[in-house]
Amino acid sequence: MTNTQDVRIERTFEAPIDLIWAMWTDPEHFAGWYGPAGATIPRAEMDVRVGGRRHIAMEVETPGGPRQLFFVGEYREVDPKTRLVYTESLADADGRALTSEQMGMPAGMPTDTSIVVELTDLGHRTAMVLTHVGVPADSPGGQGWATAIDTMEHRVAELVGRDDPA
Repeated sequence: MTNTQDVRIERTFEAPIDLIWAMWTDPEHFAGWYGPAGATIPRAEMDVRVGGRRHIAMEVETPGGPRQLFFVGEYREVDPKTRLVYTESLADADGRALTSEQMGMPAGMPTDTSIVVELTDLGHRTAMVLTHVGVPADSPGGQGWATAIDTMEHRVAELVGRDDPA
């Protein structure tokens, strides 16, 4: 069995913890930064409570034209402003998780991953550790997270500059 390294990104934002928490839990804020460069998020349904459901639609440009991707998941841990854990699976447009066979993988392969977001209040700054368990750091998913967090940092700076904390 191959040991894969998970995506792990650490970042300190020049923003209060309330805003960084909102970036992860408010659908409008989340849609403003999530995804690889050039992606848009036309749907971000987020019932942020233990057992609550997520349904995200992403549109990306590919060499073959525009493509839509859908993700679903469930919130497993919600410790306001400090820790968020949720699952994520590729899905169809109706929010049904895809099987390994539907994704072109061998039968029985795991199709869901876990995202862990840990926040630490540093006064007017916030430390964040993002871990996407089950996605190798050097994969397209890992690269997507890196650009998404860069976009989040720019968006946070814009909001803090406007004194619009959430």
